[in-house]
Amino acid sequence: MTTALLLVLDLVAGAVVAAAWLGAGVTAAARRPRPALALCVVAVLATLVRVGLVATLAGSGWWFVQEKVTLALPLLGAAAVTAAVLAGPHLIRAAGRRRQEDPAGHPTTVVVPLLTAGYAAAAGLLVTVLIGYPATWSVALVTVALVGAAALVTWRVAAPGGPLPGMRAGVAATLAVGLVGVGLAVRPGDADGAATGGHHHGHAVTLAMLRGPAAPPVDGTVRRFTLTAQTATVTLSSGRKVAAWTFNGQIPGPPITATEGDLIEVRLGNVDIRAGVTLHWHGYDVPAGEDGVPGLTQDPVLPGQEFVYRFVANQAGTYWYHTHEVSDRGVRMGLYGTLVVTPREAPAPGLDMTVPVHTFAGTTVLGSHDRPMEHRVAPGTPVRLRLVNTDNTPHRFTLAGTPYRVVAADGSELNGPGDLTRVGLRLPAGGRYDLAYRAPDHPVALLVDNDRAGGLRLAPEPDGGPAVADDTAGWPELDLTRYGAPAATPFDGHSRFDRHFTLVLDRGFALSGARPQYAYTVNGHAFPSIPTEVVRQGDLVRLTVVNRSRDTHPWHLHGHRVLVLARDGRAPTGSALWLDTFDVRPGEVWDVAFHATNPGIWMNHCHNLSHADQGMMLHLAYEGVKP
Repeated sequence: MTTALLLVLDLVAGAVVAAAWLGAGVTAAARRPRPALALCVVAVLATLVRVGLVATLAGSGWWFVQEKVTLALPLLGAAAVTAAVLAGPHLIRAAGRRRQEDPAGHPTTVVVPLLTAGYAAAAGLLVTVLIGYPATWSVALVTVALVGAAALVTWRVAAPGGPLPGMRAGVAATLAVGLVGVGLAVRPGDADGAATGGHHHGHAVTLAMLRGPAAPPVDGTVRRFTLTAQTATVTLSSGRKVAAWTFNGQIPGPPITATEGDLIEVRLGNVDIRAGVTLHWHGYDVPAGEDGVPGLTQDPVLPGQEFVYRFVANQAGTYWYHTHEVSDRGVRMGLYGTLVVTPREAPAPGLDMTVPVHTFAGTTVLGSHDRPMEHRVAPGTPVRLRLVNTDNTPHRFTLAGTPYRVVAADGSELNGPGDLTRVGLRLPAGGRYDLAYRAPDHPVALLVDNDRAGGLRLAPEPDGGPAVADDTAGWPELDLTRYGAPAATPFDGHSRFDRHFTLVLDRGFALSGARPQYAYTVNGHAFPSIPTEVVRQGDLVRLTVVNRSRDTHPWHLHGHRVLVLARDGRAPTGSALWLDTFDVRPGEVWDVAFHATNPGIWMNHCHNLSHADQGMMLHLAYEGVKP
């Protein structure tokens, strides 16, 4: 049973427990002892089931059960035992009578304890859903106070008329507990998420100093590009017109290509994108001052302004660029394009095609094509398809009609990739796969999300016949951690790490941008209140990324490639995986690592950009570097 399924079952069990205890209290108040007793039995059994689920879930990691073990179950256990001891005997006696004039004893000994157990069960469930990880002392005290207040109100309503023994003491205790909890909640934290380089000695380096070179390296050339951001109406291949934000009036933006060792120079201008634009080079380890993060590495480029980016193309592979200003909306509207750097000693290319996939208003497009694409390719031609997912969510690709290999992931070549047939490729948001094969004498089809009516068709002749014989939806998904052959890496899971950060991804109410909202959180906080991860140059850094939410989070660290050490505690058995974006699905735990060799202050965030916009991002800063 997967951790994700256990998390869902725990929520279901929690809801059943709360409903059963509350139902028992309401039924007892209606003087129906037998149904009330039956519901009590259901509540007790469901409580035991939930305890078993939490115990099983604990095997996946403390992160998944912290608020359950420290708050929800103790609170429920105390209330449930009290209800069973006080209400149980009365209900059993009343259920055994033929006449039911006094079926349940005094309300304060039956109805109040049953309903209080229901309040406790519901409160624990709400803490998981609304607060998330971690349950702090403040959360615990406020929760206990709320349950106590609900019990006191119920006691007052169930037994009206005159003072009740212990009522004043109960009110005072509840108020005191609640005030202490609120006080702890509003106490200023010890750290904030503002970008900072931490403590350092000597002269500080600013991001303005960490820029690309003005001249190319020896044997390199300068590749100059101009990108102009502007609104435009774009016509897709079907003739459909789309209102878009564009670079140079097209979607995607102009492809940027270079040879390894070249100097890339891009002049960015803005005609009428009022929010402003920047250029972030997704997956490319540029100097920090070229990273294109507004408010951190540069100001956004407003209408009438421009900014020039320069960096050496020292990483061969498939990458892409996009705006990082109001990035969720900007990228969705079309401010993105591809970046491909080929090795200096590259073999004859054959057919080398870059295929960015994007969604405009619910329609999936390949490049600017919302209808099936066709391309002629002679038999025997080496083919390389560079798949780029520019969306917020993963896409599933299938290649039918020929064996092929996944030769690169996120721009890094895989070691010893084997031939694949009849498998699905899940590509995370922001990720890239390079597929390679030799063209057969019959058609080959690339499908996106199993859509047989769309995709890309490569064939030697226009009428070469169908390439997909059956439904690809049933094809199993390739596990990239078990694909290819192992190779030596500079470090592994047994290395000595200088820094180890754990990021627990969840949802809960938090302050995001000074506004309280139901945010996407990291360790219980939302940007900009998430503490900055501080490293020193040369550190070997380990990241443990835990997803206890019900959403998939494609995690992306700027400025660094990470080596996958383990997923759910299992080390990869295939090729070493160097990634810049990895999908952390619900219930998964990823361990990755990198060498801190690119000084700067870097974004570290979910690349579902709507999640990042709602709080799921933080900074990684090198000591001695200032904004």
